[in-house]
Amino acid sequence: MKHDRTAPDALRFYADLQRRPSVAACSALFKDAIARFEIVAFACGEIDLADRGRNVMFITEWPEAWLRYYVKSGFIDRDPVVNAVAFYRRPFEFADIVREPRFSSCEREALRAGAEYGWSRGLAVPVARGGTRFGLVTMIGRGGELNEFERAYLCLISECLLTRIRSLGEGVYALPPAGMSKREIEAARLVALGCSDADIAAHLGISESTAHKHVESGRRRLRAKNRAHMAALSLSLGIATSAQPS
Repeated sequence: MKHDRTAPDALRFYADLQRRPSVAACSALFKDAIARFEIVAFACGEIDLADRGRNVMFITEWPEAWLRYYVKSGFIDRDPVVNAVAFYRRPFEFADIVREPRFSSCEREALRAGAEYGWSRGLAVPVARGGTRFGLVTMIGRGGELNEFERAYLCLISECLLTRIRSLGEGVYALPPAGMSKREIEAARLVALGCSDADIAAHLGISESTAHKHVESGRRRLRAKNRAHMAALSLSLGIATSAQPS
């Protein structure tokens, strides 16, 4: 049955989103909101074009087979949609990439391959964080291209979703940044709040030497030059927030 495509209420979506207490609850609300546009899969995260190993995925509502392929095949390092973010730096549809001659035939073919899942269109919504870092929501669906109003609405609620998820600061990821462990992420979040090794040890209930090891291993995974750089990366990628630790 075709979804009702009468004008959705962006203000209502925003208000409902603020009442959602977790990433999972936010994801469910967003999934329901985009279903009316025949969008069947989406992902939400933060990317660094200078080092894709730092990319963070908060939500990956993709078919399990595609997610396994995306990670294991190394497609994450050559994703044409991520490549296109550097070029467009604004919302774009996957059809724009297929039509744009400056993208390689391999990149265009990678998007056409989605047709085997029944995906005929997609929308990417990048949100500039400064430099090479962007928030990013991608949506894939069926049907024809979006009209101007539909596209604007989806872009707006995508930015709302990113902002809300970052503010929650759960530290739970569909794909963690740089393969970081839970302890490394916890340490990075506390470094971003200005905590010393002693502070981190006290907060996590571990020894100071162990806290230092977690900080250093997390810093190396992020390829950060020092603790200040690690803190800056953690904040810009949504690993950490400006809130005080609980």
